[in-house]
Amino acid sequence: MDPKLAKDLDTLPDLLDGVQRYAAQVLSDIADRPVATPPHERDPMPLPADGIGGAAALELFCDRWAPGFSGSAGPRYLGFVTGGSTPASIAGDWLTSAFDQNAVSRADSAAVDLEREVMDWLRELFGLTPEHRGVFVSGATMSNLVGLAIAREWVGEQLGVSVAQDGVAALGELPVLSGSPHSSIHKALSVLGLGRGSIRFVPTVADREAVDVDRLAAELAALDGRPAIVVANAGTVNTVDFDDLRAIAALRSRYPFWLHVDAAFGGFAALSPEHAHLVAGLAEADSVCVDLHKWLNVPYDSAVQFTRRRDLQVRVFQNAAAYLGMPTADPDPVHLAPESSRRLRALPAWFTLAAYGRRGHREIVERDVALARELGDRISAMPHLRLLAPVRLNVVCFTLRDNPSHERVDAVVRLVAESGAGFLTPTVYKGTPALRAAFSNWRTTSADVARIAEVLRAAAD
Repeated sequence: MDPKLAKDLDTLPDLLDGVQRYAAQVLSDIADRPVATPPHERDPMPLPADGIGGAAALELFCDRWAPGFSGSAGPRYLGFVTGGSTPASIAGDWLTSAFDQNAVSRADSAAVDLEREVMDWLRELFGLTPEHRGVFVSGATMSNLVGLAIAREWVGEQLGVSVAQDGVAALGELPVLSGSPHSSIHKALSVLGLGRGSIRFVPTVADREAVDVDRLAAELAALDGRPAIVVANAGTVNTVDFDDLRAIAALRSRYPFWLHVDAAFGGFAALSPEHAHLVAGLAEADSVCVDLHKWLNVPYDSAVQFTRRRDLQVRVFQNAAAYLGMPTADPDPVHLAPESSRRLRALPAWFTLAAYGRRGHREIVERDVALARELGDRISAMPHLRLLAPVRLNVVCFTLRDNPSHERVDAVVRLVAESGAGFLTPTVYKGTPALRAAFSNWRTTSADVARIAEVLRAAAD
């Protein structure tokens, strides 16, 4: 054994204790850490011929790389939709590494059973049916890809072919209808061989991102009975708008289509009685995407995918090797997702759900929504900024009141980041360059909103 590796093994408790102390310090100071750091070119370090050992590697990391890391786990990181990690989920994530389970089979570990327990909890949390079965994947992009792969197989079933067996060419044209699809839908369709061009954009309701259901019905009618995929949104990325899921699902009595719902973070509206109506009809979906490293506040990478048609899911993703076993009526995860080697992503989610329950996570959701509204009110009162849409849930979409060009919006984004007090992302809404602030972190408070508002006011001025 390498002598430095042997030494690390002998002193493992001390090494882990040092990492624990450093990690605890990082998290205790997260609110004071610069929220974003500017890009900085670093000269590459050559691969060490002889290692320096774990303790020295920790020192090197702290000196070379840690100062350049963002404060994305902190309360004022409002870019993208990024949750921090709750204390319990961090504990679960560390144990995930310690146990290092390959959660693909029940043959050697209870890890798969733990994942199934978490999926049951999440299914209940989001109000899905017992027929909806789920699996953990790495993020919303992979969740959407899995859901659309099952949808692709369903369309083949309607046409009397199996895409999993015969290839996507056996399908011919497959229309995918959506009002405001997330960019991950485009990527998934490209990977699945359906092509980004297969999306048919359906007009949305005036001044909204929600699909016009009557126009969707007309598009489906024009297909003259050919099966299709409809991608509905439960929370759009710019304004957290919601399609009318019940009305869309009702169209299936007239037209043949698979209903996939992208509920990456909007699905968490189900936790709040005030907002649960926004996801009414989610249980009617054939497949559902939910991202956990957003509003569940677990570490990256963690998402789940639900579907009613596990038989089709197995047909697509089965990995029938003698050493893995054939799919059964209750298939292992190795037959349900693209990966054949997979981290036990369910453990951090299990920890945070067990630790804080429905009530604790409902509080996070409702507090973030209230804080988003507060920022929206502050922006509305500023002379140089204006809201572009109502604050429906946890995202504030706004722009400069005068001449909102890409250059000026980017300048505001840059000034906010350079202040160290916050981080927002640019976007375009209905053709207007804009900014968006997304609240999903469990640490964020009203004091953080006030600080971000002042930085925004100064940047806009």
